[in-house]
Amino acid sequence: MNQSDINEYRQVWDNRYGNEEYAYGKQPNAFFAAQLEKLPAGRILMPADGEGRNGVYAATKGWDVTACDLSAEGKTKALELAGECGVSINYVVGDLMDLDFPEGHFDAIGLIYAHFPADVKSKLHHKLITLLQPGGIVLFEAFSKNHIPYVTANPKVGGPKNIDMLFSAEEVATDFAGFDTILLTEEVVMLEEGAYHVGEGSVIRFVGRKPL
Repeated sequence: MNQSDINEYRQVWDNRYGNEEYAYGKQPNAFFAAQLEKLPAGRILMPADGEGRNGVYAATKGWDVTACDLSAEGKTKALELAGECGVSINYVVGDLMDLDFPEGHFDAIGLIYAHFPADVKSKLHHKLITLLQPGGIVLFEAFSKNHIPYVTANPKVGGPKNIDMLFSAEEVATDFAGFDTILLTEEVVMLEEGAYHVGEGSVIRFVGRKPL
């Protein structure tokens, strides 16, 4: 992804997050919240955390949260939400491939609707694996390649319309090869997350543990 593409993506998300309302609401993703409850609090990285609903939720549960996103508008909203909830998070604005985090630093990584261009998404996953300590957990939910008919029928459910930005279970298993798979499933779910995830959609859900 070249600088022009990065700037274009940044503008798209700045425009979406620049409104007063929270695009995906203030409540965490239900799958993320349910899975997080099963883990002891530690250090968690939240790539593409947008307006912070998931990172802030993790902070309310005692996690040391580092969030990142291309959008400065997202950071502003996330810090406002953290203030409302009486917690603090570390939020870094920038391209994830360029951000410098210590290897093996995080106990968990939350990838919640973290859709990236096809030419970089596997590279990003491989970089994230290096940032996770042995025994660390990945919590993942994103739209599946079978989501296209759902978003075509109901644009309000959201998600990329480019199939190459969507996921299959096989693709996720390949990207996180060697992980202990706790859960890997494709499901049709009903989303009620703000104004941009409303309706029925097809998602991939994955929970995996990096080998010791």
